[in-house]
Amino acid sequence: MTASANRGSYVWSALVLVILTAVTTAIYAPGLKGGFLFDDYPNIVDNPAVQPKEASLASLVAAAFSSPSSELKRPLASLTFAANFLMTGMDAGAMKLTNLVIHLANGMLLFALLRVLLSASGLAFVESRLRWLAAAMTLAWLLLPINLTSVLYVVQRMEALANLFVLLGLLGYASVRTGTSSGWHHIAKAIAWIALPAMVGVLAKETAILLPLYAALLEAIVFRFRWRDGTIARSLGWAFACLLVPPLLIAAAWLGPQVLNPLTWTTRDFTLATRLLSEPRILVDYLHWTVFPTERGLSFYHDDFVQSTGWFTPWTTVPSMAFLALLASSGWILRHKRPIFALGIAWFFACHTLTGTVLPLELVYEHRNYFASIGVVMAVTDIFLWAFKSIPPHMRKRRYAVVLASFVAATWSAYITASTSAAWSTSLGLAEELAARGPESPRAQYELGRAYIIASHYDRNSIYTRLAYEPLEYAASLPASSILPQQALIFMNSRMNLPVKDEWWASMVQKLEARPATVQDESSLDSLSVCLRQSLCKFPSDRLSAAFSAALSHERRSARLLAMYATFAWQTLQDTDLAMHTQREAVATAPDEAAYRVSLARYALQVHDDTELKKQIDCLESMNIGGRLDAELGPLKAERDSMSEPPASSSEP
Repeated sequence: MTASANRGSYVWSALVLVILTAVTTAIYAPGLKGGFLFDDYPNIVDNPAVQPKEASLASLVAAAFSSPSSELKRPLASLTFAANFLMTGMDAGAMKLTNLVIHLANGMLLFALLRVLLSASGLAFVESRLRWLAAAMTLAWLLLPINLTSVLYVVQRMEALANLFVLLGLLGYASVRTGTSSGWHHIAKAIAWIALPAMVGVLAKETAILLPLYAALLEAIVFRFRWRDGTIARSLGWAFACLLVPPLLIAAAWLGPQVLNPLTWTTRDFTLATRLLSEPRILVDYLHWTVFPTERGLSFYHDDFVQSTGWFTPWTTVPSMAFLALLASSGWILRHKRPIFALGIAWFFACHTLTGTVLPLELVYEHRNYFASIGVVMAVTDIFLWAFKSIPPHMRKRRYAVVLASFVAATWSAYITASTSAAWSTSLGLAEELAARGPESPRAQYELGRAYIIASHYDRNSIYTRLAYEPLEYAASLPASSILPQQALIFMNSRMNLPVKDEWWASMVQKLEARPATVQDESSLDSLSVCLRQSLCKFPSDRLSAAFSAALSHERRSARLLAMYATFAWQTLQDTDLAMHTQREAVATAPDEAAYRVSLARYALQVHDDTELKKQIDCLESMNIGGRLDAELGPLKAERDSMSEPPASSSEP
């Protein structure tokens, strides 16, 4: 390629990226005005560690390891939340704008990756057409409605940020493999492009660990483990075996006993068996929502999903399995003739090996398709290309029909994204929209009632106060709901000095006795405890004590619930022995969580338990990496030292 042709290619690519950025920004712009939602609160709004007063090493380390979302803490994502806060404060719009920038960066990487893949796959197109095709596919992916939550749902920056490194790694690997060199130097360079981005990406979210699997599928389908001269690259195959097999065996040894332990599933309303039976239907739903998106399907909350409890309960369980098997076998059969289709199908399935198999995660989330949807776009695009090229050139009208169908599909997808983005522009508007999309969703109905309470400003005469009761009481009546609706009703009426119905307390206790407390249940109990402690709510403490007792009646209790009950016992019941006992149990349940040890140390100070205080300070000092616990340890040690000093002697004048 001549220098002028190179310049022309760069200019063309830059123009395409400007157009993609402008269109995507215009469609997402309305949603940038909205507020925080759902898991944004425990991870960002109610997480003081990601709201540092200054950019010191200690505060940034504390922020990095503050996420409650995962045992690995996802430090890179949490650091970006802290950086947002340092620059713009607790501004949801600024945080969403950061998410959009990451999404656009992913689009740029995808555009470059698709250009390499389309060229390497052997498509009989001139370079200019390949560029257009890559641009169209990238725009389609950028505007997919199923990816909207990875942009406008602030906390799901974790997913988008992790995939930034996944796409970077795949682009680097594909670029190396299309080069002319070979041998161990070539292999080392290619593997480095997989290993290093994967290690960094995992710091944002664990899904980046799948990068080696994506690269292995890319190698097997597009490059076929061969060098440019056609010889078999056996050494490259061994390199992938070393990358994939040991981590797989380690993961199996680590997760196997946990997954097979029935206690692992006690905090979920499904078992390992029902999860495995349900996932095929969920994957089919994901495909449906990606290829044929509807507002009702993309409802954000999917807690109204009906689990599969048998092969034909519901009847779509086995047909879904058969469809997925047909899809997978089609990709395998066509891997040589239609590599883009085959790779797209393979990437879709590979993406869900982590979140759609045996891990006890919630069943359905749209953002889990952020990378999987790339595979779907590739497969669907290849189907359109096959349909177009299979029609003889003289039958132009039929070819135009294929082009028109692809354009209509892309336009409809963009419309759904635009309308959903508009709904995200206000918290109340979003709550009303999601409640309409999910009429049987307990969470959607609860969030609508909660939005009305916030809009009422706790004015008993506000129209929003009257509107709040219907969705909250309906949500409370749904069998799959948490105690969030009951908590909201009690909270609202108590703060407004309105009567609190006995049935709200009774149904709360009944649900907590029936199954182990969920994260939402724990948050509900803590919210009522704080409200009572701050004298904002007026209800008998024994009511809340009975609810806590019901939640703690199960064999498996989380450290978070135990710590909440300890605080309630200390500050409201004023039972120091119960508080100390419960806080010790919380520490024993989660020994690596510093916050529980800090609370226990503070309790020990108050009751003059020097032995417990010393034990917890010693443990905290060993956990004080990078000075992240200095703010907590300093006052504890100062008070300990002041208690141990003998009183100053005084002399008579």
